[in-house]
Amino acid sequence: QVQLAESGGGLVQAGGSLRLSCSAPGRIYSRAAMGWFRRAPGKGREFVATISRNGGSTAYADSVKGRFTISRDNTKNTAYLQMNSLKPDDTAIYYCATKSQILTAPITMDDREYDYWGQGTQVTVSS
Repeated sequence: QVQLAESGGGLVQAGGSLRLSCSAPGRIYSRAAMGWFRRAPGKGREFVATISRNGGSTAYADSVKGRFTISRDNTKNTAYLQMNSLKPDDTAIYYCATKSQILTAPITMDDREYDYWGQGTQVTVSS
């Protein structure tokens, strides 16, 4: 069973910032694009951001563009999601996921294509 370890969630006021981290076993991480998704109360899971294996390509949901930044540190087998200017609508459980792929494959926002998932970390933004 592959375990992804997420951390960094918490309670923050609107306008504040949080940074989420997600680490994965090296044998998985080194061959994978990394993605972040979220599930708000009463809603389905939605795409947030993704980054390619080498970090050269990223994609974001329109709702977070300009506020969130995804990155990865391949020396630490860890991906990050820097979240700034947080809004109450960002309140959700945030999940990281890996998608094994060849180096030249395009990144994807489709959660059905991701292989392994973390347990999730709660982010709550108060107004």
